[in-house]
Amino acid sequence: MKTVLELTRALAAGTITSRQLVEHAIAAIRNPAGEGSRTFIAIHADEALAAADRIDARRRAGGSLPALAGVPISIKDNIDEAHITTLAGSTVLIDSPAASCDAGIVQRLRDAGAIIIGRTNMTEFAYSGLGINPHYGTPRNVFDRAAERIPGGSSSGAAISVTDGMAAAAIGTDTGGSVRIPAALNGLVGFKPTARRVPLDGVLPLSTTLDSAGPLAKTVGDCALLDRILAADTDAVATPLPLRGLRVAVPQTVFLDDLSDNVADAFAAALRRLSAAGVQIVESTMPEFAHAAEVNSRGALVSAEAFAWHRRWIETHRERYDPRVILRILPGERISPQQYDELLQRRARFVEEIDAIACGYDALLMPTTPDTAPAIADVVRDDASYLRFNGRMLRNASVVNAFDGCALSIPCHEPGSAPVGLMIAGMGNADRRVLGIGLAAEAIVSLWGRL
Repeated sequence: MKTVLELTRALAAGTITSRQLVEHAIAAIRNPAGEGSRTFIAIHADEALAAADRIDARRRAGGSLPALAGVPISIKDNIDEAHITTLAGSTVLIDSPAASCDAGIVQRLRDAGAIIIGRTNMTEFAYSGLGINPHYGTPRNVFDRAAERIPGGSSSGAAISVTDGMAAAAIGTDTGGSVRIPAALNGLVGFKPTARRVPLDGVLPLSTTLDSAGPLAKTVGDCALLDRILAADTDAVATPLPLRGLRVAVPQTVFLDDLSDNVADAFAAALRRLSAAGVQIVESTMPEFAHAAEVNSRGALVSAEAFAWHRRWIETHRERYDPRVILRILPGERISPQQYDELLQRRARFVEEIDAIACGYDALLMPTTPDTAPAIADVVRDDASYLRFNGRMLRNASVVNAFDGCALSIPCHEPGSAPVGLMIAGMGNADRRVLGIGLAAEAIVSLWGRL
């Protein structure tokens, strides 16, 4: 499966048909030696083939077609599709009624001609950065597959659907890194837009304050195209910004603490390449980032908002929950309205603090995760291990959600080594600038861009 942009050109040129793309995706999903059974919770084979045939017929007839016409895209299982029950990677909602209509972002994808190939697996209710799912299985990371490493989460299946050619791109959600973490761990690009940029109607919530939705794909160009469609942005797709003269900050507080050696080495190498290309890199203490822990202290903000949604299901179907997910939801019951209001006030102050220190820079740079993907067996050994690894994976990425920003994760590792993500972050509504920087930086730091 090529990039989205390559596929759209090939389709327009007639060198490939949409049916061929969909057949390829379905074959990859159904390959008994592959990860399809753990990557997808539902496959829309018949519907996708029928949609492909309609698009191919229109193309043969010379009809005008939209940007993504005939390209297979996967969507995360917490996003509504009409006539399908949204499970969000759980068994809790199996008996719930089907959605009455498509989520707004699904409708935008369909209007753009995308073919929804199926619904991807995820951490139950999106409540983890690891991607473990005891109900539907855990898809294995694309790197060193025999070692059975975590895919990252919560958009675990989204990432593997792209790495394994089951979809040209994927749509996930990101509350604390759930698009960027699996992208980073699997050598993909992931984009978390400013939360209000992409509508969340029809998306099952985790935290109404921190949730966002965005794409995972092979390149920044693909993510920029998909972001434009998801956001219904009428401007032209973002273009590369000149790297020479850009002024970017590398915060020394929080983001660089206790990095594993391979992440530290890959990040340092990426900074050297960018500096050589003319980027002015400023290493700044930025102690204000230490306040991020106060915004969601011990997960209080997310658990409070999650519990508000889950209360009725916990009362009736508590036994169906992943024990490690409900363990993180239940503390929300103890958050009083006064404490919740204080958390929101802390967050508002944090946004103001970071806006003040970041306004003099074009972007912020940091590793997406402090570690590469650990083995699944190590993560699930016991609850303490699970929580420790989860905290590590979420640490850097979640700060961007806390300051209401946007961020792009780009692969920056060397060939043959475990994937590492470089995160380019900006404040709220800096999406096009971040994507423009990413388009230029990709050719410098990314293995894909250097090919």
